[in-house]
Amino acid sequence: MTHLLRLYTESLEAGALAGLPASNRVVYLATGSAVVRSDGQASSLEANSTWCGSTAASVTAGKNGARLLCWELVRAGAASRATPTLEAGITLDAATGYLMRCDRVDFPLGGEALTHVHQGPGIRCLLNGQIRIDTAGHSTHINPGQAWFEAGPEPVYAAASRDTPTGFARVMILPRSCQGKSSIRYVRPEDADKPKSQKYQIFADEFIEP
Repeated sequence: MTHLLRLYTESLEAGALAGLPASNRVVYLATGSAVVRSDGQASSLEANSTWCGSTAASVTAGKNGARLLCWELVRAGAASRATPTLEAGITLDAATGYLMRCDRVDFPLGGEALTHVHQGPGIRCLLNGQIRIDTAGHSTHINPGQAWFEAGPEPVYAAASRDTPTGFARVMILPRSCQGKSSIRYVRPEDADKPKSQKYQIFADEFIEP
């Protein structure tokens, strides 16, 4: 293990300020509005938008407050600024270039992600609906606000709720060769050409220096 990928879930009241130390980071605004300030610049966020950077930053919640998902990639052993919703140890090769991707995946009623792997690890957080994750011989039912880690090479099957639309946000650490490209590979060759129910929205796909 050389690094930790951490997810913090934070709810800020109107006008509240959160300070973020320097690290490779993505801030996703789930609800409300906020302003992120870093390096003398200010970026306004509305619901379902992100800010990505590596320098120290601050987030100020808007008039209706803000619910934030903040992912950080830090060296193993780095102090935690708060209690993470989830953290996972990952090993990164110093000779390999990496990028930090934040995207959102949405499913219609009864949608599924056929058995697949990814080219890198990541932490997901369910925004709405419900989803069942089958991997390594186990099934886990995920509810809104809960997070889970996928290492990448371990095959995963996902089944979304049949009663309500389901969506999650995630951050993955991927090889730079994945920039602008899908990181998914289907385990069964016959699944590659089947219609897919999930839809993707990429917010950040930035090279990083871990």
